[in-house]
Amino acid sequence: MASTPGILTEWPWKPLGTFKHILLLPWAIRSTYYFLTKDTPDERDLSTFLVFPFLVWRMIHNQIWISLSRYINAKGNNRILDRGLEFDQVDREKNWDDQILFNGIWFYVGIFTIDGAQNLPLWRSDGILITILLHTTFVEFAYYWLHRALHHHYLYNRYHSHHHSSIVTEPITSVIHPFAEHIAYFVLFATPMLTTLFTRTASIASFAGYMTYIDFMNNLGHCNFELVPKSLFSIFPPLKYFLYTPSFHSLHHTQFRTNYSLFMPLYDYLYGTMDKSTASLYETSLKRGEESAQVVYLTHLTTPESIFHLQVGFAHVSSKPYVSPKWYIMMFMWPLTLWSIMITWIYGRPFVVERHRFNRLNVQTWAIPKYKLQYSLQWQNASINSLVEEAILEAEEKGVKVLSLGLLNQSEELNAYGALYVKRHPELKTKVVDGSSLAVAVILNTIPKPTTQVLLRGKITKVASLVALALCRKGIQVATLREDEYTKLKNFLLNVDSKSNLVLTKSTSYQVWLVGDGLSEEEQLKASKGTVFIPFSQFQPKKLRKDCFYHYTPAMLTPKSLENVHSCENWLPRRVMSAWRVAGIVHGLEDWNEHECGVIPTTNINNNNNADFSHFHKVWEAALRHGFQPLNNISST
Repeated sequence: MASTPGILTEWPWKPLGTFKHILLLPWAIRSTYYFLTKDTPDERDLSTFLVFPFLVWRMIHNQIWISLSRYINAKGNNRILDRGLEFDQVDREKNWDDQILFNGIWFYVGIFTIDGAQNLPLWRSDGILITILLHTTFVEFAYYWLHRALHHHYLYNRYHSHHHSSIVTEPITSVIHPFAEHIAYFVLFATPMLTTLFTRTASIASFAGYMTYIDFMNNLGHCNFELVPKSLFSIFPPLKYFLYTPSFHSLHHTQFRTNYSLFMPLYDYLYGTMDKSTASLYETSLKRGEESAQVVYLTHLTTPESIFHLQVGFAHVSSKPYVSPKWYIMMFMWPLTLWSIMITWIYGRPFVVERHRFNRLNVQTWAIPKYKLQYSLQWQNASINSLVEEAILEAEEKGVKVLSLGLLNQSEELNAYGALYVKRHPELKTKVVDGSSLAVAVILNTIPKPTTQVLLRGKITKVASLVALALCRKGIQVATLREDEYTKLKNFLLNVDSKSNLVLTKSTSYQVWLVGDGLSEEEQLKASKGTVFIPFSQFQPKKLRKDCFYHYTPAMLTPKSLENVHSCENWLPRRVMSAWRVAGIVHGLEDWNEHECGVIPTTNINNNNNADFSHFHKVWEAALRHGFQPLNNISST
């Protein structure tokens, strides 16, 4: 929002929310119906029929730019500005499709009201030439002076400051303007198209090509990485007056009073508003290589739709906790979902999805192109282990200090909680962290006080075993419902005197449940009213009871000094990270020079060995010291 919003700031369909797209449906349905059912050429109008598919293409085109920009910015190649994005910018730019809807409405209005706007030919060279000439002369010149006028304090405060709220731009920042500005821009860009209509030289190619060109150049200028090769300007030096670069426009968002031109810097040269650092920033950005990270968090995809929730996916979707899409949305998105599955399968290697900066550390998140279902298939273990090992060796080659294993990338059955890789590569300098110590500490500090007994239910993991051990030593009774769980925990506590606090029960009347994978719906329904469910696994249990409390999976609230946080980690709230992820960051901040992974030998568990518990306290205190905060007061019902 501008600092002092003027008239026509809000879009007229804002009250419709996500239902705004129904405004196009009557026209789209009518044109499609006539094209498919009528026999005469006048009624079967291809140009009218193609309006809606073209609007869809514009959305896909823009989304490709968003994903590409986020991926390259996460890696660091040719990045222009280092500052990070935040949630407020994502929220401000979530309705970037408003301008496509606005254009679509006016296209349909023009088709049904302007004589000669129907039945356009596919191609007319004279119309394309007129469009090019009018853009390079009138449109570019008029835009330059309109843009300068928008930087006058009166218009800037009421309108254009909304656009400049985004210092670090994303491709779609280009179309984030108040409604009144978009009216002015549409009139300006419509001039070449209307001219070709009135001169009877318009064609489908001239309209679609011109709008695609505008989208392409807008996205190019706001992508925050330099991709225009220097060779273009070496081959044809005058090109610098007719083609801008991303670094050229990035300077406009940091300096404000320079580089006003649309896509052709010519008028900035003519009127003396070219920023003096344009050439040097362009050179510097082009030479910038991939950024090296000190800490890497290795995660993986969960459901086929989860790829849209990654930071490189849909910006607004990733800025909110992940929830499974409605069935009708899944059906609508299935072609795109299938395409994304094929891409990840073909690519077949770990990829960067986001970056952060915290104090002196550069932190990246890498994803394994495997889904949760694949981790449950034993025949996939070799393939998954190969990918995880590839990521660890790549991290070693790039000088990464710490790699923490997230979600199912560490488990006893898959790789013995990461010990497999350390055993294979004993000289590994990159420290592998499974995050279990901090996860245990988070759970222990989440259990309400005073609690004298808990029910533990779910697959017995390293974290579950250590939590049970800690609670038994504190004199808290740990009960299990199933004999196999009880036997596994009993064997783990074999040499511990306090193992008598571990009991096998049939009662479900415990007020605190520690739950992991395998918790059934039937068991949840048997829980008492007001039961507190505290997960110890990496995945959130299904919430069936409105009269019970469900804590998040082990996680901590991040400090404000953690930069470039504008997406949610799976189902966790904003600015919250899983304990396994935080553990890797803390490991890097503390410069701990040892691995934290592997299965704990039961022979080491006895009443005289408190090393593990001192480490729980050590990592917990270190996390708090660096500004991470517990989530004791945050739960979902």
